[in-house]
Amino acid sequence: MGLLEGKVALITGAARGIGKSIAIKFASEGADIAFTDLVIDDIALQTKNELEDLGAKVVAVASNAADFNESHDAVTKILDSFGKIDILVNNAGITKDGLIMRMNETQWDAVLTVNLKSAFNFIHAVTPIMMRQRSGSIINISSIVGVHGNVGQANYSASKAGMIGLAKSVAQELGSRGIRANAVAPGFIITDMTAKMTPEMLSQWESKIPMRRGGTPEEVAKVCTFLASDLASYVTGQVILIDGGMGM
Repeated sequence: MGLLEGKVALITGAARGIGKSIAIKFASEGADIAFTDLVIDDIALQTKNELEDLGAKVVAVASNAADFNESHDAVTKILDSFGKIDILVNNAGITKDGLIMRMNETQWDAVLTVNLKSAFNFIHAVTPIMMRQRSGSIINISSIVGVHGNVGQANYSASKAGMIGLAKSVAQELGSRGIRANAVAPGFIITDMTAKMTPEMLSQWESKIPMRRGGTPEEVAKVCTFLASDLASYVTGQVILIDGGMGM
């Protein structure tokens, strides 16, 4: 029996990347999956098929996570399909990097809205559901740069730091109702984006990491599975760095 048997998980921005890895791990542990993405294209449909092949019931919803009303409409559709939502993973995010003196208002607003406001939108939508259930696990996908900052990523760092503060506040507000909220802060994770880096750039990054390698999306998914499961029944308001020791 899987760690998430009988649970329903909602994961935003999960058609690809880390979100997809989380969805696959959750499904392999017995959860049914609802995921959102901006559009349900061929890539999203392929993810849906892969999840169904693992035995999960799956609902894919086209939704702009940064839009308050669309987020609430997505949650309503998912609730209609499954009747409950046990786990929320706020994963949707973008980057628009640049040095602060050159960053324009559009770059700032876009990243804060997609990364941070989307987490608020979905937490706001699922809170009444989880309160009625008197249980729930909320996981914000933050970043090591939300803990330590990073040159050229003031907007991204601020959004990811905000997700940590949001998780801690929600943990305090909703703990008495059996709802837990935590954040994970991945470090240097090997993804399609890092695959475009030169061997020299990869080596430079890895030299900063005590484990001397980048992490995998699957390793992020394993920590999220722990936080989503009853193994973490007394864990709330925490930030777990998944960074091979880079943030020490």
